[in-house]
Parts: sequence; C-alpha cells; structure tokens
Amino acid sequence: MIGCTIAPSPDSQTYPSKPIRIVTPVVPGSAPDLRVRQIAPKLAEALGQSVIVENRPGGNGQIAAREAAKAAPDGHTLFNLNINNALNDVLNPDPATRLASAFTPITDLAQSPLIMVVHPSVPADSVKAYIALAKMRPKTLNYGSSGSGGIIQLPGERIKQASGIDVLEVPYKSPGAELPDLLGGGRSCPGMGVPATLGPHIASGRLRALAVAGVRRLQILPDTPTLAEAGLPGIEALTWNGLLAPIGTPIPIVRLLHAEIQRALGHPDIRDPILASGSELGGMAPEQFATFLGREIEKWGKVVRETAIKLQ
Repeated sequence: MIGCTIAPSPDSQTYPSKPIRIVTPVVPGSAPDLRVRQIAPKLAEALGQSVIVENRPGGNGQIAAREAAKAAPDGHTLFNLNINNALNDVLNPDPATRLASAFTPITDLAQSPLIMVVHPSVPADSVKAYIALAKMRPKTLNYGSSGSGGIIQLPGERIKQASGIDVLEVPYKSPGAELPDLLGGGRSCPGMGVPATLGPHIASGRLRALAVAGVRRLQILPDTPTLAEAGLPGIEALTWNGLLAPIGTPIPIVRLLHAEIQRALGHPDIRDPILASGSELGGMAPEQFATFLGREIEKWGKVVRETAIKLQ
C-alpha cells in the first residue's frame, strides 16, 4: 500500500506563504492537464495565493515526477500524476520517484474507464464477434496502442491472453495518435480510449463501441456492456489523475489541500463537464487514494508478470 505518513510542522500554520506550483507530466490541452487547470483558479481563490501549472512532459512522466519529488515538502510544489506514473513503478521503477516512498497522496481528480471500439466497417458488433473474427484471421487483425508498457497495451495484451486470439500491436507515439487510422477504417482494429475522446465519434456513428473496461456501464453508453459482461471478466483499465506532494509534507497541509480540492470538484462548472464526459469525479481522502494507488500498481504488476510485457 502507498504510504502517507506525514509529520506536523509549525510552518503549516502559515501555509501557503508563496505561490503554489503544480508540475504536470503531460502536454498542455490533454485531459490530465485540463483537469488540473480547472482546479487551479479555485484553489488559488481559496488559499489566497496564485497556483501555477507547469507542464513537464517526457520520459513517460518521469521528468516531471523527478522534479516534483526533489522539491521541498512544504506544500508549495505538487505533482499531477496519472496512470503512467503507476505503470512506471511496475515496468521501470526509479527509486527517486517511487510513489510509495517519494510522495504523499492528496486526492484523485477524475477516473475514466477505457472503451473498446471498432470502425463500423469491421464485421463485429460485439466482443464475442470480434474474438471469433480474430480467430478466423490469426495475425491479420491489429490493435492500436500508445506504446510499450502503456495503459492501452496492457489491457490489449490481457484480452489476447484471455481470449486466445493472435492479433498484432501497432504502437503509436502517444495516446490518441491512432485515432485518424481508427476513424478511417485503417490498421487499428480495435482501438481503446477514454470516453471524452471516443464518445463523440461513437455518438456520431463513426465508431462502434464493443465494451467498457470498467466495473460498471457508463451512463453515456448504457447499452454498451462491460468487458466482464461481454465474457472477459477481470479486465479493467482506468485512466486517472490526481495530486501528490513530496514525502514529508505536513499532515495539516495535506488535509487542507484535500478539502479545498474536494470543494473545487463540487463546483458545477468543474463537476458537470467531468460527469458529462463519462468520467467519474475524484475527491478521495488521502488514505483512500493511497490504497487506490497501491491496488493499481498491484493489478498491473500482475498483468505484466502474466503477459511478460517489457519496455522496448
């Protein structure tokens, strides 16, 4: 389990004493970036200090993680982690950025299950039909991923293992880069992505949803079964992001940040777009978020061991 042991400090009584910066490992405009930029103004208003979002993409999230981890543990530098950082702990652990030892969890912001989709030209209207098609055409179907060790490759390989199909991975440079091929009926069959990205294309009929890789069906796709309902139990894949502080940050500061972030998430102008996109609202208590992170690392570690996935 991810630890969250933090010591009180007299400095917490005057917090914050200067602007707060949130280091984020993604490019501007991506979903995790937009989430934290929605929160920042409300956090600034509540705390009386400016909140600055700094984008530090690269290294599958490790560049930003290293920068945040070495910051002073006083609550003035936070880290906007996402699922890739948990996967790093499984596939490419760095002692300087291990979630369990370098950071203190604050809370999550949002969670989104992946959706499995195909182009309408693909003669499969269900997961069962897709598996049958793949077995009829071994080594001829592909699935698009965001690269080795990414959140799309892992469930993709798990589906192959569970169903006994032989399809080829087509790695792309980043999440969403496969979308043009997918929409054009090209080589990505099937694709996986978040509701915010794929939802509009499903609604327009340009893509067909086969299943949701979550524990329950999505309100925006009530007729689309979960992978478990479609005959592949135990395969769940969420994208998520949240906030951490450097290990040693005083507990009163962590509690204060959690309370104000939770309050910000409750504002209709933040809450409603998150829910409308098919995502679930965050706001876990620090201890709950620590448990969640530990379970994600354990879950994907098991998948990596079973499928023998390695970074390339």
